[in-house]
Amino acid sequence: MVGAKVPILYPVLGMAGQWSPIHRSGRFESRIDLSGRTCRSPGVTLAMTTRVLLIRHGATVLTAEDRFAGATDVELSEEGREQARSLGARLAGEKLAAIYTSPLRRTRDTAGFLAAPHGLQARERDGLREINHGRWEELTRREVEARFLEEYQSWEQDPFTYAPEGGESGAQVMSRALPVIREVVLNHTGQTVAVVSHKATIRLVLCALLGIDARGYRDRLDQSPACLNVIDFKDPVRARLMTYNDTSHYSSQPRRSEAQLSKWWDKEGSKRGPYGS
Repeated sequence: MVGAKVPILYPVLGMAGQWSPIHRSGRFESRIDLSGRTCRSPGVTLAMTTRVLLIRHGATVLTAEDRFAGATDVELSEEGREQARSLGARLAGEKLAAIYTSPLRRTRDTAGFLAAPHGLQARERDGLREINHGRWEELTRREVEARFLEEYQSWEQDPFTYAPEGGESGAQVMSRALPVIREVVLNHTGQTVAVVSHKATIRLVLCALLGIDARGYRDRLDQSPACLNVIDFKDPVRARLMTYNDTSHYSSQPRRSEAQLSKWWDKEGSKRGPYGS
């Protein structure tokens, strides 16, 4: 197109062998740093990018069981500890300004592996805890279907607005988790921060930030144990997903969509993991 500005590639400090575009205009240059931050020439002020590493805790002792375990305070399994340890080693070279975590043990322990190389103390936030399944907690899916069939069917149809007795809907989880993300972004402008949370909570946060219909969060989004999601923020509202469900620190291949998602997805009779563990 005539008159269109074409980015010119120049080398920028960052990973060896990589290049970044410098966009020229009449008054300034905008350079995209490989760390995710945007820098302009001296004299020009621009809000720096805040990078949030949104992390699910490692596998728990209930990961292999078909039980609802959201509010239940289960521990990491040995496998989960190894997953978290591997992620901690991967992020040891990052310059983390802070680490925030859900108060449940599985997230606190995961955060501990991330914090150790940086000499940080994880900050607990109740809004990051996992969805509460109410009277379904610690029951298997079969037990819930047998005892609370109508509730279960309503929840399967719309887990965002419906909650089992004594539990939370996805909307309620979103309403308490998003203020924590806002707090992190506002308090750490231009920095990198780790946030350790849970499967359902993370998926709901991502739906809100990225404009995804949250009614399908269980069917369409997955979060593996100890996975890494990277989100860059220009402000608390404008977010860009840079990395999703990355487990390359302990697995050479992404897991397949065979279970642990939803009844809508699972094959009849397939083995399932715990809900919200």
